[in-house]
Amino acid sequence: MVTNPSDYVEPLGKAGASGFTFHIEVARDNWQELIQSIKAKGMRPGVSLRPGTPVEEIFPLVEAENPVELVLVMTVEPGFGGQKFMPEMMDKVRALRKKYPSLDIEVDGGLGPSTIDVAASAGANCIVAGSSIFGAADPGEVILALRKSVEGSQNKI
Repeated sequence: MVTNPSDYVEPLGKAGASGFTFHIEVARDNWQELIQSIKAKGMRPGVSLRPGTPVEEIFPLVEAENPVELVLVMTVEPGFGGQKFMPEMMDKVRALRKKYPSLDIEVDGGLGPSTIDVAASAGANCIVAGSSIFGAADPGEVILALRKSVEGSQNKI
């Protein structure tokens, strides 16, 4: 999470980033311009919301004429790895999936083999996992389990 996302659009675009996700909490007043500049640099725009932010705050960004293409629901407070997954955030994921069936919905924080099924069945189709993969004895096995859960849930939606 950065406080001035517009400062990073050009450098990340030049570096070859394919997507750029910003936190709504720091872009409430300039999200339209931010989305436009992200797309102008050839990147896919996404918006993230912290656990305390109501999901309804991002509805205008998904429904805009120039919309975001991904919503990231933080399942921990942003800032450091290894935090415990907050299952109550799945209400946000379910609300987004119901309202926007084809939207890419990403979850980040505390995801691993013991929490992936809850996130995937709620409607998350993009997973960020750090500690559970890099701390595993067999990272490939964890990645396979995460992928299998998401793909299995998507077939049911």
